[in-house]
Amino acid sequence: MSRSPIRRPPASLDLSKVLRLVDSLPEVLSSDSMFGNAKPLEIEVGSGKGLFMSNASAENPRHNFLGVEINAKCAEHAAGRLARAEVTNAIMISGDAEPLFNERVPAESLEAVHVYFPDPWWKKKQRKRRVLNERSILNFSKALRAGGRLHVWTDVLDYFEETVEIIAEIAPELGVPIPEEEIEAQHDLDYRTHFERRSRRHRIPVYRVRYEKRG
Repeated sequence: MSRSPIRRPPASLDLSKVLRLVDSLPEVLSSDSMFGNAKPLEIEVGSGKGLFMSNASAENPRHNFLGVEINAKCAEHAAGRLARAEVTNAIMISGDAEPLFNERVPAESLEAVHVYFPDPWWKKKQRKRRVLNERSILNFSKALRAGGRLHVWTDVLDYFEETVEIIAEIAPELGVPIPEEEIEAQHDLDYRTHFERRSRRHRIPVYRVRYEKRG
C-alpha cells in the first residue's frame, strides 16, 4: 500500500512558534512553560504528519497540545500544518518521547496521552522499539492526573492485544479498556490520523480504546 511523500514546509513558513527541538525545551514540560498559561495539557506520542494535532487543537481551544515525533521530517511537516492553521495552543517537538516522559513531564500533570497507529516493529528482535512497552505505559500512567485519559488506536491486532495485556498487568490504576466507536468522517481529513484515513478506506479493522486513570 503506497504512502504519500512527506514534504518539509517551505522555508518561507515561520515555524518558530510551533516547532521545538529537544535541546531547546524547558526542564519541565507544562502548559505554563510551553504556552504561558494554565490550560489542561494533552500530549500525542508519534504525531506523524500532524493531522490529529491540527484537528484536535482547533476543536478544543481550551486545551493545549504537545506532539512528539522522532522523525524530524515528519515533525517539520506537522509543524507546518499547525503554522498554516495559525493555532496558538499546539506545538510540535522533534525528538524522542521516552526521555521527555522520564525526566520532564511532571507526575499527575496531563489531561490525556494519545498514541495512534504506532509503528508495530513486526520482527521479534525489534519489538523493544515499540512506543507502547512496559516502561512507556508506566510513564504515561504516572504523568496522567486522576481521571486523565490514555487513548490507544492501532490496526495491528497483535499489538493491540499485547498492549491491553501489559496495561492490565502493570498499570491497573488505568482501569479497564473502554471501546471508542468509529465516527463517520464529514470530510476527507476528518480522521484522527492519516493512518486511520487509510485503514478505513481500505476496510482494515481499527482497534480503538481509551483508559481513564482512577483516583
